[in-house]
Amino acid sequence: MPAFPLSFPTMTHRLSIVMPVYNEVSSVASVIDLLTRKKIDGIEMELLIVESNSTDGSREIVTRHENTPGVRVILEDKPRGKGHAVRNGLACATGDILLIQDADLEYSLDDYEKLLAPIIAGRADFVLGTRHTEGNWHMRRFSTGNHYAVLFNLAHWGFTAMLNFSLGTRMTDPFTMFKVFRKSCLEGIVLECNRFDLDWEIVIKLVRAGYKPLEIPVSYKSRDFKEGKKISITEDPPTWIKAWWKYAVMGK
Repeated sequence: MPAFPLSFPTMTHRLSIVMPVYNEVSSVASVIDLLTRKKIDGIEMELLIVESNSTDGSREIVTRHENTPGVRVILEDKPRGKGHAVRNGLACATGDILLIQDADLEYSLDDYEKLLAPIIAGRADFVLGTRHTEGNWHMRRFSTGNHYAVLFNLAHWGFTAMLNFSLGTRMTDPFTMFKVFRKSCLEGIVLECNRFDLDWEIVIKLVRAGYKPLEIPVSYKSRDFKEGKKISITEDPPTWIKAWWKYAVMGK
């Protein structure tokens, strides 16, 4: 992998971090604190928190930051899905670089610099933070039942192969949270999905627009369903297949 600079002495870029929040009371305060204290030389950052009317106290935590410098709070009247919240945040972003961040701590914020480096260096427009390094096919581990982890890992590789075949790519982790890209990549692209199928839609539409994703290995510690994991085994896979068929196969 080519080496990229991890510090950017001349401030010429603005990073918009889009963070959807729904029922993340155990972690959202820590994530906001880490992000508001994070500094990257040469990068101005804005945090857009899209709160979807949580029922566990997350909304109250988020609204405390309505006057925090560098933070914009967007309040939705009801939960319509992570994808809807992300689309809402992307529409309000003012940065020239966009990054999607969950309100939990599965991914390390220390990876921001290396994800941004190839974009700042002009070597890539679209970066994916891959959780799958060589020999690590089973990156999900759930304490409540290893059978769920095996199911998720096998499904990941099956869906990834399907997506790669249809797009002519060789991605290892198109479904990663860490999607980082220039705002200009979205020109002419209309995003529609409301659930986790937005992960599919973004990747498919950017690839079809000519943006080949550069994958950068990132740190990852999977959380369990009892810790707040929200993907539904029964409800979400059909939406993924629908998104694949509509955007990758039919090209809509």
